[in-house]
Amino acid sequence: MRVSLQTILGWMGRAGVSFLAFLLLFFALNYFAPLSGMRFLAAMGVFVTGLWFAIRLLRMAVWRLRNRLIVTYMFIAVVPIVLIAALALLGGYLLINQLAVYLVTSELDRRIESLDAAAESVVRSAPADRPVVMRRMTELFYGEHNPGLEILLREGGKLIRYPDDGTLPAPHEGWKATRGVLLRNGQFYAWSHRKTNTGDVTVTAPLTGEFLAALVPNLGVVDFLESRGGATKRVTRSSARRAVPQPLNRFDLDVLSIATIPAAVWERPDKEGDGPIIAVHSRISSVLSTVFNLKTDPTQGGFQVFVVGLAIVFLIVEIISMIIGISMTRTITGAVHRLYEGTQKVMEGNFSHRIEVKGKDQLADLSESFNRMTENLERLLVVAKEKERLQSEVEIAREVQSQLYPRVVPQTRTLRLTAVCHPARMCSGDYYDYEVIRDSQVALAIGDVAGKGISAALLMATLQSSLRSQLQSALEIAATAGNGSVMPIVSTSHLVSRLNNQLHAYTSPEKYATFCFGIFDEPSGIFTYTNAGHLPPLLVRAGVAERLDVNGTVVGAFPFAQYDESRIELKSSDLLVCFTDGITEPENEYGEMFGEDRLIDLIARSSHLNDEQIVEVVLESVREWTATDELQDDMTILLARRV
Repeated sequence: MRVSLQTILGWMGRAGVSFLAFLLLFFALNYFAPLSGMRFLAAMGVFVTGLWFAIRLLRMAVWRLRNRLIVTYMFIAVVPIVLIAALALLGGYLLINQLAVYLVTSELDRRIESLDAAAESVVRSAPADRPVVMRRMTELFYGEHNPGLEILLREGGKLIRYPDDGTLPAPHEGWKATRGVLLRNGQFYAWSHRKTNTGDVTVTAPLTGEFLAALVPNLGVVDFLESRGGATKRVTRSSARRAVPQPLNRFDLDVLSIATIPAAVWERPDKEGDGPIIAVHSRISSVLSTVFNLKTDPTQGGFQVFVVGLAIVFLIVEIISMIIGISMTRTITGAVHRLYEGTQKVMEGNFSHRIEVKGKDQLADLSESFNRMTENLERLLVVAKEKERLQSEVEIAREVQSQLYPRVVPQTRTLRLTAVCHPARMCSGDYYDYEVIRDSQVALAIGDVAGKGISAALLMATLQSSLRSQLQSALEIAATAGNGSVMPIVSTSHLVSRLNNQLHAYTSPEKYATFCFGIFDEPSGIFTYTNAGHLPPLLVRAGVAERLDVNGTVVGAFPFAQYDESRIELKSSDLLVCFTDGITEPENEYGEMFGEDRLIDLIARSSHLNDEQIVEVVLESVREWTATDELQDDMTILLARRV
């Protein structure tokens, strides 16, 4: 017997012995001295040593992997559900608590608004008709909703009251137009005070117990409390007996909701006094019945039954899941142990090690995956090196593409150019270009290649080389046609048509691009352009933005596409804005695009800024719209301002 006791004490350890000692001391004090302070200290000792002992038992229990998995399952599956359920119950109770106060205060605000409407009606009426309007307002608003209602009209020192036997004194002349809750002679009132040309109108209704009880019928007991010196007392007067509704079941708890509302003081028009505390004593069922109107809407009752049934089903599923989880621990522990041994071999650099696969379940698939992982690990190292090489080549491609964009902005007499391109990836599919022709004309181009990345960048390079080639050819033809005289402007429609045929002939069918090409003639101020399926450029004149034309479909898709050209005159201070869909199509977190209309409004409001500031404003607005620094598409914008 002595050996058994020593074994038990050794198993319990100091934590268990301390817990047992404090527990015996607590029961002894609870029996012999239940009111002594030592009993509280013994209870604290039981709690602390019990927690210590429980942690020791838990550590002993989870030494084995099987028990550790069970405890882990409890913490992962059971404890969060219990916490969520407790949080939901607490949150629901707090919500009911706040709903009770809200129902009362919102109805009180509506009553005060009705008094204010009555005062406003008197103020807006003719001076001779105000007594009649007062009588009508008294008859209209007096009754069970506003018992004790009084209206006082002060006109040129003369006081008119309704009802005639009212006792409402004249307010201090320092009062401005106001409404709300008023404290007068220790009694709270709902009131409204309005100014007339020669006086004022005051409407009051005492906030009695009957008044508060009628705000939200069947809700419960509503009172005004006053807090002084740490104690509260009721300040509303009532001749009727009020009671909290009876509970429908054991879960129908009391709800005591309080809130402080501001109150004006009759004698001090210059500042507010301490507001009363409105207290609502109700039950959960009463609040829900008021909010959801259960008596007149039978579907709400069915909803409650559905929620209860769903909770029962959820509990059953949770219990079954726990049983299944515990029964599978042995299988899990074996597979985990084999995986552990395999990882140790891999850490040692032995990639030829294979673990034993048992069964045909997911754990077996995991073991097979581990074996395949060791087989592919060396191969992945080779792939990583290859990826690093490809990344270096992509960086080279990005640097090459950056050389294709214009390096220097051409200096012209009447046109100032600004362009920016921000690629979404390392390589961009957007294209812009400008070039001075014969010292008196400026060619502008912007395009957007379908797709992103290297393939789009290659087509962008093809588009640039084709444009330069076609432009040079068109200049030679135009020079021949000039015969020594003033050479005509190159036809933008013919150039885009030839560019379309060339791209279609030398690129794959699914490759195409939107493209806009124009030529500005400085002597005449005429801008001739052809828009091949690109977003319409914007012309901003005197702070008003308008869209330009679209003269045809995209280039590179259809060999026989026809293109027109348009002409506009650019006047001094006119701003031409060309952009790609990376500016207008980025979406925010709700899936809404930035849009052309928003861009037009932004450009119109910012047209007075210099061109670099306009570009920065547009790009920053798009980044704020998407709420991320990661671009969804290539962003390109080209500005041309006539000076």
